[in-house]
Amino acid sequence: RVKEALDWVGLSKRAKHRPYELSGGEQQRVAIARAIANRPSLILADEPTAELDSKRTFQIMQLFRKLVDEQNMTIILTTHDPSVLHIADQIYELEDGKLIDSEVAL
Repeated sequence: RVKEALDWVGLSKRAKHRPYELSGGEQQRVAIARAIANRPSLILADEPTAELDSKRTFQIMQLFRKLVDEQNMTIILTTHDPSVLHIADQIYELEDGKLIDSEVAL
């Protein structure tokens, strides 16, 4: 499962590398791989794409969408990146300390 998860996040070729040999974005993708490797029913992800470029962000969001659709995972994530909102089923905003139902994503 670990090899498969690393492949999902595009890091199968870096599997033997030590953490200090990886960039910040690669370390973040390893964290995502660790989170999905055991196929949990729920993932809580705080800024999972903060260290990623736009291409990798898109790939990770597509992976999350696939996990939700095909493996019935629930993924709750926080982000400041509006470019990932299109992938969500439901969007909430935190405004003045209150959680507001922002919109239902398309």
